[in-house]
Amino acid sequence: MSMTRTVVRAAHVSLLALLALCGQVQSGEAQPAVTDPHFKIAPGYLKRSDLPNSLVLLGPPPEANSAAMARDEEARRATIPSPGRWKLAHDDADLAFPQAADNFSCAMGIRIDDKQTPRLYAMMQKMLSDFGLSTYGVKNKYNRVRPFVAHSEATCRADQEAILHEDGSYPSGHTAAGWGWALVFAQINPERADALLKRGLEFGQSRVICDAHWQSDVDAGRIMGAATAARLQTDPAFLADLQAAKAEVEAAKAKSALSVSECAAEAAALAAQ
Repeated sequence: MSMTRTVVRAAHVSLLALLALCGQVQSGEAQPAVTDPHFKIAPGYLKRSDLPNSLVLLGPPPEANSAAMARDEEARRATIPSPGRWKLAHDDADLAFPQAADNFSCAMGIRIDDKQTPRLYAMMQKMLSDFGLSTYGVKNKYNRVRPFVAHSEATCRADQEAILHEDGSYPSGHTAAGWGWALVFAQINPERADALLKRGLEFGQSRVICDAHWQSDVDAGRIMGAATAARLQTDPAFLADLQAAKAEVEAAKAKSALSVSECAAEAAALAAQ
């Protein structure tokens, strides 16, 4: 086993052990087998039984030699990103904080962090677990092989490949998180809704660019992200945080909006594809 794989494996095991010690996984309910530690690092808003059921909402992944599988292969072959877009996909693959918040800061128009927008920052972490866990019913049932494994290629994040080898490809949990975040962010900052939704769409496409997911994985991930965002609208704790986050963002916009120059690299990467 390579040094990179050893380090990733150790980090994975350490995260799971920490969760067991801290009791962060909701008790009293059957939990899905989650192999990506990103979706277990914080308790979500929703109980497991209240999450949308991917086994009901999604069909199976495309079968071999089907038209849908041919579409997936064509989307993979047609994805030739610019260096800037490749870098953005590399950054989007990181669901750890603060990077995950940084990924949406330019679209939001302000820096999302634990000092200026602490309520929103904490919301992102809680929602991440909800969005990610919503995908695991189908993930575990089909355990679809990822494109980089099927084609013996590399992804944009060698440090994550050991985990991805064991984590089903369909649907994309990263995409569910990115699209779900974008939908909630558009509620919080409606003046920036188009930019936020566009960024959420591109967050999912980054998974195809990284060769970590098929296009149909991304499409299905968006369904689960939207379904979970809708379910969150009925949760009192989420709604209270939503109102607090709106106030934070309005205050930050008035005081320290991001400049065009600070977001020029991201804008150029998205425009160049």
